[in-house]
Amino acid sequence: MAHQYAKIAFTDTVRQVQTEQNSRLGYASMDTGEDYNYLLSNTEREFINQRDSFYMASVSETDWPYVQHRGGPAGFLKVIDENTVGFADYKGNRQYVSTGNFRTNDKVSLILMDYANRRRLKIIGHITQVDEADWTTLASLEDDDYRASVERGFIIKIIAFDWNCPQHITPRYNEAEISSLIEPLQEKIKQLEAQKAIDISIEQHDQPDLLGDGELPLVISGIRQLTPIIRAYELRSLTGDELPKITAGSHIQVPIVSDNGLLAWRSYSISSNPNRTDCYEIAVQREDNGSGGSKAVHQYYQLGLKLHCKMPENFFELEHKTNSQHAVLIAAGIGITPIKSMALELLKQQQSFELHYAGRAEHDMAYSDRLSRQLGDKLHIYPSQAGIKLSIKQLMFQHVQDNQSQKKGHENTDTHFYFCGPVGMLTEFKQCAAALNIPLDNIHSEQFAAQFSEPSKPCQLTLSQSNVQIEVGSDESLLEAVLSAGIEVPYSCQSGECKSCAVHVLSETDIEHLDNCLTEKERASGQMCLCVSRPTGNVLVIDL
Repeated sequence: MAHQYAKIAFTDTVRQVQTEQNSRLGYASMDTGEDYNYLLSNTEREFINQRDSFYMASVSETDWPYVQHRGGPAGFLKVIDENTVGFADYKGNRQYVSTGNFRTNDKVSLILMDYANRRRLKIIGHITQVDEADWTTLASLEDDDYRASVERGFIIKIIAFDWNCPQHITPRYNEAEISSLIEPLQEKIKQLEAQKAIDISIEQHDQPDLLGDGELPLVISGIRQLTPIIRAYELRSLTGDELPKITAGSHIQVPIVSDNGLLAWRSYSISSNPNRTDCYEIAVQREDNGSGGSKAVHQYYQLGLKLHCKMPENFFELEHKTNSQHAVLIAAGIGITPIKSMALELLKQQQSFELHYAGRAEHDMAYSDRLSRQLGDKLHIYPSQAGIKLSIKQLMFQHVQDNQSQKKGHENTDTHFYFCGPVGMLTEFKQCAAALNIPLDNIHSEQFAAQFSEPSKPCQLTLSQSNVQIEVGSDESLLEAVLSAGIEVPYSCQSGECKSCAVHVLSETDIEHLDNCLTEKERASGQMCLCVSRPTGNVLVIDL
């Protein structure tokens, strides 16, 4: 007979009942073919290893069955080989009914239940008690982390097994299973609590200053959806005065409420015409996997919201001054925001320039339609999904060649390159400039995220003033680690552009400076930017 469990369980009387109940035909296929259901596969092994209890039946000398529950840590029923299992018998109520039955009848039947997933496995076999002198076998059945006293061990040679259907199994859950089920709910509760903290914080700032403690009072006077994930915000003076004059490439720090309900600052480039003093415009791209700043802006920045911002600053100035110099502006994605203001300034000054703008699709590229009208043939669009891709290497090489050719004709032509975009393209931009020997004074860039030359090493950070030690992982910046530890520290750009998070190093440690804002004198004096820089060793002490 093929199915070993059916061979034992389906007696003549059982088959007669199956015939009477019209179910015999469904089991007929179990009578033919090769033997099966007596060797454990990986499916049965995995199921057994996850169980923390089973029901065990023995037969007494009176021919009465006796069913007992056995429990322990998950996996206490050990799979020894494909047809052998064993378990340590822990101290119970000391009736010893099963143990006594097995001395006269070694037949045993097990039922293993997975209530949560409504599965059950039935096993029948011959059981043997492990000899007390067999320490090796007894030790292999024990569970080191389970403190119950082991009285004996049993080995079961499996004769057959069978899976039951889930019908009539009521789902039940142990503590670990309940924890896994409610974990997503707990996470959702945390998110809702954080959301509530943000709402409360905004309400508390409602009169008269809604959000922020900066020196420049502004109000959101306009909102435009530039792309599905990029939104422009028009900011005007809350007092009606003219706004501070800015230069192309400037940024402004605006207040947000972070997930923990605390006030935080985020920097955004001012993308509007730098000659306007009636309003500033910023464009914010929603980053669902970012630090939360852009999501807070998209969710809570509404018309009429009052913001006390910080004064605009500029670390990305237009550097070339004469009409004989040519500017090549390169923007990728949301990097168009400072580049746009530069293009408008150069257009006003009637200086020679061109703008190369790369993105995925033209409808996803903020300001592309407006710039097309304003710049005409000075604008070059590269939507990659349309098969039009920007080659920074080819672009820079062509301009270098043109410059060399014009210099031979005694023309005083000099090209400056400006780039703003993702870190990967920024790296390519700088590598191409170095390979083409373009003077450093002619290379200008701004980055929106920390740029690391290689994966960072973990380090132990000590804050001398507060005597706090923080383990900094390889996947986080020093600034992120400090903020995660609940330490308040000034910061803004998080990309090494603004000096807001600069601190003094107290330990004798070499620093890999990756910022674009500290001078060599400031670095030599022991300053570093927490957002991007890193110690070369694994220990760092700072004055914080």
